[in-house]
Amino acid sequence: MTPRKRTQSNKFCINSTSQRVDALIWAFLCCVKDSRTLSVEGDRCPGVEGGHLWRRVKLLTHCVSNPKETKARMEESSARRRLDCITRHLSLPHKPNNVFQPALLSGGQLKNSEMEPVIIIGGMVLDIHATPSISAVPRTTTPGKVNYVLGGVARNVAECMSKLGTKPFMISVVGFDMAGILKRQDINTAVVSNIFDNKGEVSAGVASVEAIEKFLTPEWIQRFKSNILSASVLMVDANLNLQALEASCQIAALSKIPVWFEPVSVAKSRRIVSVAKYVSFASPNEYELVAMANALSGGNMFSYSPSQRDNSRDKLYIESLFQMLKPAIWVLLENGIKIVIVTLGPDGVFLCSKGGPRSMGIIHEEIKRSYANGHLYKTVTAACPLNRTLNSPKTESSSLLFAVHFPAVPATVMRLTGAGDCLVGGTLSSICVGLDIMQSVAVGIAASKAAVEAETNVPRVFNLAAIAGMTLK
Repeated sequence: MTPRKRTQSNKFCINSTSQRVDALIWAFLCCVKDSRTLSVEGDRCPGVEGGHLWRRVKLLTHCVSNPKETKARMEESSARRRLDCITRHLSLPHKPNNVFQPALLSGGQLKNSEMEPVIIIGGMVLDIHATPSISAVPRTTTPGKVNYVLGGVARNVAECMSKLGTKPFMISVVGFDMAGILKRQDINTAVVSNIFDNKGEVSAGVASVEAIEKFLTPEWIQRFKSNILSASVLMVDANLNLQALEASCQIAALSKIPVWFEPVSVAKSRRIVSVAKYVSFASPNEYELVAMANALSGGNMFSYSPSQRDNSRDKLYIESLFQMLKPAIWVLLENGIKIVIVTLGPDGVFLCSKGGPRSMGIIHEEIKRSYANGHLYKTVTAACPLNRTLNSPKTESSSLLFAVHFPAVPATVMRLTGAGDCLVGGTLSSICVGLDIMQSVAVGIAASKAAVEAETNVPRVFNLAAIAGMTLK
C-alpha cells in the first residue's frame, strides 16, 4: 500500500490492497500528522469490506489527532512488535492462491465462487509451553525453557491442512492483542499454559479460553453461511459453546454437509450431546470417548483406566484394548455418528463404523471432493494405491461394528500437543482431495508423527514423499 502524492486539497488516498491494513495505515498516519481527511480507493483487501476498513481508518486517525493517546500507544509499540513476531505466522503470503489467509482478515464472506474444501470453526489460542530441563520440584521454580507457540485445536488443524496444500477457511475470534478474525478491544485472546515432562507429555496445564465461548457466537457464524453451505466438510471443535455448535451444524445440515466433531478435552467432549445427530466424524482419544459415551447415555456406565494398559504392543494387547473401548464406541455410532476415529497415542488409531467398509465408503462418497491438490493425491496413490484398501463384502449388517486398527509410526518425541490435531488435519486434507478413508487415516498418522517430532504444534513443513512412504508401513 503506497500513499499517493499530496495534493492541494490536503487529502490523501490509500490503496487498500495490502494485507496488513492496520499496521500500514497507522504508519501512514504517523507520517502525515496534519492530515484530517482521508479517502480509500482502489481494490479492496480480500475479505474486508470498505466500511470495516474505514472504521479502522477513523480509529487510527483519532489516535493521531490526539497526542496524549498517541504517546500511550507508542509506549505499547514495543510489546506490540513482540506480539507481531507471533502473529506473523497467522498470515500467509498474499500471492499464492490460499483461502486461509483472507479468512483471517474477513469481516464477511469471501467473494470466491470456488468450493471451500473444509470450513473450520473453533479456537485460535496462544500456547505457552514450559519444559523443565530437570525433574520439577514442587513449590519452587525449575530451570528449563518457555516457548510461545501458536495453538488451538481448530487453528492447528487449519495450519496442518494449509501446509499439506489444501485450503481451509477458518472462523474464529481473537483479541486486539493478536491478529485474527473477529478482533475487538474487549476480547483477550485465548491462552493455554502447559507444563511438560521429560517425555513430552503434558503434566499440568491451565486454559483461559473464555473469549472463544463468549464471542464466537451464532450471529458471527451466520455471516459465513454461504461459505459453510459450499464446503466439502465442516469441522467444529468443542471450544464452541452449545449455541454456536448447534448453529454451525444446523447450517451444514441444510446442504447435507458432513460434520467433523473434535472433542478438545474430556470436559468439553460432553458437548457432543446437542449435536450428535448432525455429526459424521468424531475423533476422541480414549478418555474423551468414554466421557462422550457417558454423556450420550445419561449415566456413568463406561470407564477407562490407564492402569489396565501394559507396555506391550502385540496383537493380543490391541484386541483387549478394543474390547475395553468397544461398548463406548458403539454408543457413539448408535447415536448417529457415522465414523469414529479413536486416537490411542503410541498404540495408533481405531477406525470404526457400523456395518462394514462399504458403509464407510458410502459416507466417504457423500463428501464433495476438490482435486485441486493433485500433488498430495498423486504422491500418496503412487505409494498406496486405492485398490490396496479393504475389499467390501457383498452384504453388510448395520448391527455389526466394523473396526480397523492402524498402528502408530515410531517417532522421536519432542512434545505431543499437536499430534491429534495433525492427525485430523492430515486425514481431512486427504479426504478432500479424493483419497479413500483408509489412505486418509494413514496420511493423518504420518502427519501426527511429524508433529510429535517438532517443537511447535504443527511442523514448519511436511515432507509429502516421507508421508506417502509411511502409509505403506
